[in-house]
Amino acid sequence: MATKKITFDPDAEVAYPVNLTINTGANFKANFEIVSVANTAFDFTGYTASGAMAKSVAIGASYTTPAATFTVGFTSAAGGKFYSSLTSTQTRNLNEGRYVYDLNIKSGVGTVYRIIDGMILVRSGVATVPS
Repeated sequence: MATKKITFDPDAEVAYPVNLTINTGANFKANFEIVSVANTAFDFTGYTASGAMAKSVAIGASYTTPAATFTVGFTSAAGGKFYSSLTSTQTRNLNEGRYVYDLNIKSGVGTVYRIIDGMILVRSGVATVPS
C-alpha cells in the first residue's frame, strides 16, 4: 500500500477514516504520514501507538476480543510517519469478512487520540500455490 497522507487536528477529536484490504496468509503493512492543519509534519516524538481490529457486528451489538492486534511503529516520529502491520501468521488466522479497526496514539502525558479508523475487508485467494 502506498503511504496515506492524513491531516490530523487533535482539537477536532475525530479519527480520519481509511478503509483497508487484507489478504489472508499474506504480510500486511499500511504506511501513514500525518501532517498538522498547517500542513507540517506532526511530531510524534515521545508518543506510543497501538491498533486493533474486530469483526464487524450488527448495530447495537458490542465488540469483544480483538481479532488481531496491529504492530504499530514509527518510521520517523519527528516526521509524522508510522505504520501498522500484521504478519502472515496473523492474517492466516483471520476469517473472511468485514472488520472495523482503529489506530491510537498516546502522548507522553497520557492523552490518547484515536487518529485513524475504518473498515477492513479480509479476503482469501481462490488459487493455490504450487508446491
